Amino acid sequence: MRDESVPTLVDPEWLEARLDEPDLRVLDCTVHLSFDSETGARRSVSGYEDWKRSHIPTSVFADLLEDFSVTDDPEYPYQLPDPDAFADAIGRLGVGDDSRVVLYDAEGNGWAARFWWMLRVFGFDHAGVLDGGWDRWTAEDRPVSTERPTYEPASFTPEFRPELVADKDDVRESIGDEDHCLINALRPSDYAGSKPIKYGRPGRIPDSVNVPTVGDEAIIDAETAQFDSPETLRRRFAAAGATDAKQVTTYCGGGIAASSAALALSVIGVEDVAVYDGSLSEWGTDPELPMVTDE
Repeated sequence: MRDESVPTLVDPEWLEARLDEPDLRVLDCTVHLSFDSETGARRSVSGYEDWKRSHIPTSVFADLLEDFSVTDDPEYPYQLPDPDAFADAIGRLGVGDDSRVVLYDAEGNGWAARFWWMLRVFGFDHAGVLDGGWDRWTAEDRPVSTERPTYEPASFTPEFRPELVADKDDVRESIGDEDHCLINALRPSDYAGSKPIKYGRPGRIPDSVNVPTVGDEAIIDAETAQFDSPETLRRRFAAAGATDAKQVTTYCGGGIAASSAALALSVIGVEDVAVYDGSLSEWGTDPELPMVTDE
């Protein structure tokens, strides 16, 4: 049984003090993502080999690419799995209905945030993301391990929350809706439509506002992988119109940076945020859907 809740953003000190608590599961969600500088082609590599070399004690590796995504479409690689598939995969890692979960990665929090969002989609709220991730943990000289813990399979009961997932029809209907705030979480250069073209066509969905979680002006510090303060996050999202909107949807290239934006909004109390799961990997490759650039 849970003794206490998990902060949405977890301080390393909080986690280190609780590593031995039996209901706590720590998941390394690292994926290494790169783009070809000329063509924009995407390459995703699991962080499993890094986890085997060194990781936070008691942590297990959650393979987002293989076990927690639909993998039959290479152009749309991080699709949300169905509830039963997710429940089966997370249960094998020892995460059950009475668990508490801390998520981290070595690539700026986006993959951990994606996993946080998926847990919420399937009805699980007792999870948080390690603020600063692996880089901050090691920079603060906290304990690491090479042991590979195993846990008994647990029972995870998924309760799907459709309001947290947007599809292209939802997004298309939101364009021009003054009560809806559509947030693009990509780099400002991607939002503007600069080269290389990474997602089929350059630019952004009409009426979307840029609150980047990566690159220049990001709400996550590139050096520390820590989120901005709640006060700064509130100011940034208020300027985008998110704090006053009746509905908020975030998107990016493949639903990863968008999940970081959803997590940041949760930190400031904006909870019912939908992530466009297909994002520009779907939207940008459909020529019938509108895109705009700064040119």
